Amino acid sequence: MMIPNAPLLQSKDLHEYILRTSVYPREPASLKELRDATATHPRYFFALDPDASQLLAMLLKLINAKKTIEIGVLTGYSLLTTALAIPNDGKITAIDLDRETYEIGLPFIQKAGVEHKINFIQSPALPILNELLQDEENEGSFDFAFVDADKNNYWNYHEKLMKLVRPGGLLIYDNTLWGGTVCWPEEAVHESKRELRKHVMEFNRLISADHRIELVLASIGDGMSVCRRIF
Repeated sequence: MMIPNAPLLQSKDLHEYILRTSVYPREPASLKELRDATATHPRYFFALDPDASQLLAMLLKLINAKKTIEIGVLTGYSLLTTALAIPNDGKITAIDLDRETYEIGLPFIQKAGVEHKINFIQSPALPILNELLQDEENEGSFDFAFVDADKNNYWNYHEKLMKLVRPGGLLIYDNTLWGGTVCWPEEAVHESKRELRKHVMEFNRLISADHRIELVLASIGDGMSVCRRIF
């Protein structure tokens, strides 16, 4: 059974201060409503943290992202974040195995008036990425990619997304500090978290050596690897 990762900030009071002063006051009402609805889901802790959502929205706007791809949707908190941040004619390809969980968030997406930006595909991600790459016009056509899915496939996703995202575009991977356990001795890590921790650490090792990107491993949320494609 999976348990939530511990917050990266060791001071809960400091984390609450950040949320209370700079995140919650600026959180769009539709996102707050979706966050509240997600809180009752058994896998609520898989959702993007609201402070990480705030960073995601700013990055999308900084690069004027219009065409994006998202792997791993859950109830759609990060998806709605993206949909609110991109232009009215922007498009998001959203891939997840679980349509039922996505439909928990769909009424909030509809209420926000951004459903038309989303193409939700119920499928494993790799076949869809391979399908996209069969059309040469898709290569380098995406501005932004966000991945919060099966950690054992992060590197496989990265190799495909590096062909789909344009030079200068961003690729973001969530949970890459895995509750801070990446620097712990293995015996100190809860047994349920050890296998995925290994995959996260291997991904971090590989991506840190990838000279095709600029990389920031940000200690926000559960750790976010922000990659800018150079070539």
